[in-house]
Amino acid sequence: MTAQGVPLRRRVLVVIVSVTALAVALFLVPLAIAVNILYHDQTVAALQRDAAWVAAAVPDEPRGPLKLPTGLPGDLAIGGYTLAGARLFGDGPAHSRLAVSSKDGRVHDTVEGGFLAVSAPVPSDESPALIIRVATPNSQVEQRIHQAWLLMGGLGLIVIALAAGAAVRQSARLAAPLERLTAAAQTLGGGDFSVRAAPSGLREADQAAQALEATARRLGEVLARERAFSADVSHQLRTGLTGLLLGLESALSRPGADLAPAVQAALTRGERLQEVLDDLVRLSRDSRAPAERLDVDALMEEIRQEWHGPLARQGRRLTITVEPALPPVTAQPAAVRQILRVLLDNALRHGQGEVAVTVSDVGPGMAVEVSDHGPGVAPDSDPFIRSSGHSHGIGLALARSLAEAEGGRLVLSRARPPLFSLLLPGHDT
Repeated sequence: MTAQGVPLRRRVLVVIVSVTALAVALFLVPLAIAVNILYHDQTVAALQRDAAWVAAAVPDEPRGPLKLPTGLPGDLAIGGYTLAGARLFGDGPAHSRLAVSSKDGRVHDTVEGGFLAVSAPVPSDESPALIIRVATPNSQVEQRIHQAWLLMGGLGLIVIALAAGAAVRQSARLAAPLERLTAAAQTLGGGDFSVRAAPSGLREADQAAQALEATARRLGEVLARERAFSADVSHQLRTGLTGLLLGLESALSRPGADLAPAVQAALTRGERLQEVLDDLVRLSRDSRAPAERLDVDALMEEIRQEWHGPLARQGRRLTITVEPALPPVTAQPAAVRQILRVLLDNALRHGQGEVAVTVSDVGPGMAVEVSDHGPGVAPDSDPFIRSSGHSHGIGLALARSLAEAEGGRLVLSRARPPLFSLLLPGHDT
């Protein structure tokens, strides 16, 4: 199923560009209004200054051509008007309402006939009799304002473009670690437990990558243990089944032999295999089940009943010694029983002489030692190596994995004659 939703890269880009555009708009709109007011007021102030300058230079009753002051802008339309608004001289409309409004002796401004105009009364001892009107094309003022707006709009677009570029880069920086994590998770789902995610510099993404790596590592270890456990269990069961079949074949190959003992022995071995199978299946399915306090006396009694007969048929003795006042130990009885079965089976098949099982106190825990008087293990070999050609390895490897699963250890304390020690940690009560 394909995941639905907006890609992170697009989402980050849209959010950053939208926020930037909104911020630019909120900044530029008031600024554009302020620029409009500023340019209008500047032009009006300049016109008022020019109008006052011309009004000061014009006599109350001008006769002849009007002589304007030098230095005035060339695009100004300057005219003289009566208090009734009629033009007397100069440039401007034939009638000006602006001039009429200036009969109160103050300066006024307005947009009149496409011009931004300012009127100023000519100074007089009596009430003003002449109004000077100075105007400039309003289109020039609007052009300046529009140019300023275009400049601000261009700067705003540049800011948005820079934000979009930063958004693309940031979205890629944020999305790349997640994309790598997705690829790593897909690889993990495909069965590759060696996934590694490169550091991204983002703490949250790196933490997720580390968690994924730890999960992959744990899954790999669990799968490896499960595979090894399955191989060891298969060997352990195959060995017992082979012995059962060989016993039946041997009885059938002897003419006139009484088959009852052979069948009884086969049933005994079958029951033992069934018990071994039940224990191993229980351990493999519920390896994390809560353990219980180990009943050492009951376990040793099971060992005595199971192994006394096979050893006695070889003329060998089984000795079990349990020290008093042992520390309490918490473990799964099925696991400890299987470990001791492997050790005693090795002693039966490869050892010689008396087999001794000793349970002793080792301070914070308990030790179960199994020894015999056989040739033992070569000094340069590891009896716990899983190898089909090794005389001990597969079964002992299973026993060691079971011991470690219970928080204990299985070690070879002495090579010749062999002495194996199962160390189980104590449990405070």
